[in-house]
Amino acid sequence: MSVSLSPAKASARPVATNVRIDADRFWVDLSDGRVLGVPYSRFPLLDQATPEQRREFVLDEKGRSIHWPDLDEDIGVELLLYYTPPF
Repeated sequence: MSVSLSPAKASARPVATNVRIDADRFWVDLSDGRVLGVPYSRFPLLDQATPEQRREFVLDEKGRSIHWPDLDEDIGVELLLYYTPPF
């Protein structure tokens, strides 16, 4: 028996619907109902940024990425979902 796995259709992949910032992480609400809590320590530019810089982000109109213009940092939602950083 052979099983073939194909990548999920782009439209089936969850996208960000909202982003919230707190003292030690940012929170991403996804279109499938999940909420991701991402520590700034995963991203050195965000980790070293001021609270004001962290609050100045733009959520892509399609919900696929978050951009911090003052920091020149872009983080894709798929990166948050599928990448596991080394310890």
